[in-house]
Amino acid sequence: MSQNVVAERYALALYELAKETNDVQKIEGELRVVRKAINENPAFTTLLSSPNLTIQQKKNIVNEIFAKLSPAVLNTIMLLIDRDRENDIADVAQSFIDYASRDSGVAEAKVYSVRPLTSNETELISATFAAKVDRRSLNIENVVDSNLLGGIKVRIGNRIFDGSLKGQLDRLARTLTT
Repeated sequence: MSQNVVAERYALALYELAKETNDVQKIEGELRVVRKAINENPAFTTLLSSPNLTIQQKKNIVNEIFAKLSPAVLNTIMLLIDRDRENDIADVAQSFIDYASRDSGVAEAKVYSVRPLTSNETELISATFAAKVDRRSLNIENVVDSNLLGGIKVRIGNRIFDGSLKGQLDRLARTLTT
């Protein structure tokens, strides 16, 4: 879960609303898009946080960019803007995703590998590591990292499973130097 208490509260309220209307998957998908857009464009958050823009101008910008979002998601973003919490939008999205994942038995995972994983490899990794964290499956984001030299590194929440060649060499070096 997020360290941002405010984001947790907004996300929980939105999650409860989504459960009541049976829209959890739809809203989760929309919030993944919002989170990705914000994380890949830090200038967007800077723009929304600008004191040179009025609240209405900020809302107009959000309405133009996220016009196809459901009313619940759009209203939550507007409420965050009204309360001068533009910097919390990505945290709210992440917290909502965490709630939805936890309730559905799915965990978010980042898998670092030297090359892009095939769908079969992704399924095998999901099946193997989901059991280790007591989940049904993993929602895997593959990150290509040529520094690993070989193998994979899996990050699920705050747990890291390092089976990379670089990680093995680092552990061997620590063992030999102590």
